[in-house]
Amino acid sequence: MPTDFQQGREALGRRLRELRGEATQRELAALLEWPQAKVSKLETGRQTATPDDLKAWAEHTGHVEVAGELVARLQGLETHTRSWRRQLRAGHRPVQDVLTIEYERTADFRVWQGAMVVGILQTPDYARHVFSRMAELQQSPRDVEDAVRARVRRQELLYQPGRTFHILLWEAALHAGMAPPDVLAAQLDRLGSVIGLDTVRLGIVPFGAQLAVPPANGFWVYDERLVIVEEWHAELWLDDADSLALYRRVWDSLDSAAVYGTHARRLISRARAHFADLA
Repeated sequence: MPTDFQQGREALGRRLRELRGEATQRELAALLEWPQAKVSKLETGRQTATPDDLKAWAEHTGHVEVAGELVARLQGLETHTRSWRRQLRAGHRPVQDVLTIEYERTADFRVWQGAMVVGILQTPDYARHVFSRMAELQQSPRDVEDAVRARVRRQELLYQPGRTFHILLWEAALHAGMAPPDVLAAQLDRLGSVIGLDTVRLGIVPFGAQLAVPPANGFWVYDERLVIVEEWHAELWLDDADSLALYRRVWDSLDSAAVYGTHARRLISRARAHFADLA
């Protein structure tokens, strides 16, 4: 199994290839005064770039504005703990782009979120408020609209055959006031609309459900290869077998307390009625 470091290096290489655009590797190497082999190795993740390499790449491909993003990605390669301060140095959009790579590689998702509606099911208005509040909290660049567009584009994966999203929300996530009442009502309409979609299995863990584990921090399980855990200060990217097994047990435990179908719709409708009355 590729290490977290190698996966990150390959993801950075794909981003470099994207920035090269229509120029050939030979043409870019000549501009940079590098051997062509170095350009190839960086793009395929066989060599680790330096910050100066990435700044030069951004400049000579005509994308000076992304130098900070590239350096932030590099700094996040060597650790499973990816601090928000470091990841968000260039804003929320680069973080969304890295996640899209992981989504595209994955067929089976298992998700737990107790605090808010998960990103893959967010409406643009709801996502806009989430990103704005997180940018304020983390004191990061406010590239909110770019981040919203990236998140919404990723939702196209919901409609691709061959993927399954097993999503669990705590009932509290339906009531969290992350946006004005009219935005929340529309977001809950969106949640109700995905119940029955053949690629989505949406469960709600009700208030008062008997739980074997506490409804703690959110996490995503990507196939059987990666878990991403959300903390206030960082994301944890875990790919060892013991961690994968632990988070799968946590997910299964929460799933056993969840309701689906008509019962889930009823909980969503009750929360929506509350916000509709306030709008």
